[in-house]
Parts: sequence; C-alpha cells; structure tokens
Amino acid sequence: MRSTIISSVALCALILSSAAFAAGGGGGGMDSPPAKPSDPNYTQAKSMIEAKNYKAAMPLLQQVVAKDPQNADAYTLMGYATRKSGDPTGSLQYYNQALALDPKHIGAHEYIGEAYLMLDRPAEAEQHLARLNSICVFGCTEYRMLKAALADYKAGKKPVTN
Repeated sequence: MRSTIISSVALCALILSSAAFAAGGGGGGMDSPPAKPSDPNYTQAKSMIEAKNYKAAMPLLQQVVAKDPQNADAYTLMGYATRKSGDPTGSLQYYNQALALDPKHIGAHEYIGEAYLMLDRPAEAEQHLARLNSICVFGCTEYRMLKAALADYKAGKKPVTN
C-alpha cells in the first residue's frame, strides 16, 4: 500500500510538472524553448539577444509579431531587448502585451518585475513576484531570480538585470 501511495504521488508530481510546462506560461527564460514551432526570425533574434545584440534583434521580433500578433514569447523578448538596451520604461509596453496574451507567462512576470526595480517601483515588482509564486506551484527559476533581485534592491544593491 505504501509503495502504491508513493508511486501515485510521484506520478501526480510528474503530471503536474508536465502540464505546467505544456501549458505554456511562456517559459520566458532565455534558455527555454518557445512553446510552439519557432519562426526563423524568432530563433535568430533570440540568438542575437543571447549575444547581447539587443537593438539588432528588435526588427526581427517586430516581424515575428506582425505575422503572429498572439506570440507572447516574442513580446517578452522585445521587452527584454528594450530593457537591456537601457530603456526599462519602454520595456513595460511589451511585457504588458505579453501578459495580456498569456497572464501566466513566467518570463514576462520575472522581467517586468526587474524592470519595475530599475524604475524604483518595488511594490509593482512584488506583485509580479506574488503572481509567480502562485503560478510556479513547486517553485521556478524565474521566481527565485525575481525574489533575489528584490532582496538585493531592498539591501540597497543595484538591481540585477539578467
């Protein structure tokens, strides 16, 4: 009986984690693949962003959303590229668009929280941390990253902008 219970718990955990991954939520992290087959422009833009070539990635991402206006991952990357180019205020529009399309997009929640910290708006960052806490039932990297950035912010350290 005990092994049956343990097996059932393990199976439930596997199903929940698989369902969370398959449900999208954007993946969001720079190392996460998009939920659907990727547009070549998206793939190239993501590579450019990983190489810190943020401004050059923007026209490619604009082409992606022109073809697929429901692509929350592309809007999240547009926000990320804009923020990393030194414009946290400008990034908010893209993160908000991503969250309008996918309210559970974990990457968009993390990154908009970091943008709010750059703008000295920690209360709004905390709202997104709370949202991540409810989305990431067993915890996730995005939650831990935003939580650490908030702790650093409160300790008077410059916000981390990964």
